Amino acid sequence: MKPVIVINFKTYPEATGAKAEALAKICDDVARECKADIRVAVQAADIYRVAKSVKIPVYAEHVDPITPGRNTGYILPEAVKAEGAIGTLLNHSEHRLDEKTLEASVDAAKKAGLKVIICAPTPEAGAHAALLKPEFVAVEPPELIAGKVSVSEAEPEVITKSVKLVKAPLLVGAGIHERKDVEIAVKLGAKGVLLASDITTAKDPEKELRELCG
Repeated sequence: MKPVIVINFKTYPEATGAKAEALAKICDDVARECKADIRVAVQAADIYRVAKSVKIPVYAEHVDPITPGRNTGYILPEAVKAEGAIGTLLNHSEHRLDEKTLEASVDAAKKAGLKVIICAPTPEAGAHAALLKPEFVAVEPPELIAGKVSVSEAEPEVITKSVKLVKAPLLVGAGIHERKDVEIAVKLGAKGVLLASDITTAKDPEKELRELCG
């Protein structure tokens, strides 16, 4: 079984608007040619243009715990579903939610028919997140996010501890940038990885992604 590779586009200029669509198409091509399980998480404003252009799964980077109605400025789960997203990220280190809000957000996303990936900073937090029964829990040590040293290399014990504690399919992230990072994570028990800047800001994202997929 191929490892799951989730690429978070964040709000990088290289992954916004028309460039988000172009990058997603690269991910789609590599996924097809390498028979890889590649998924992308994009800004709400880019979901429609990306989802209509690719066959790989598209996730929203965030949704809010609201129902249709008077909620100006929030991201409605039903809206991103209608635009073509199949799921959402929640509780990323750059958009932390308190426990009550996270539970409500997961519930709202599921009611809208969205799958949920919950991010967590530690194995212990990941274990708690798993109680909400998401599709995946993604454990990412915040201090390594966007760095050049991966969790697989710097803190493999985070992965092994997460495998023991997290009773849900596990992704790991933070600093993932080489094929060996993915291989170590999977060897230690993770189902795949969550990454961003290694692909989104790469000079040649296609080359980088192909090397990552092996």
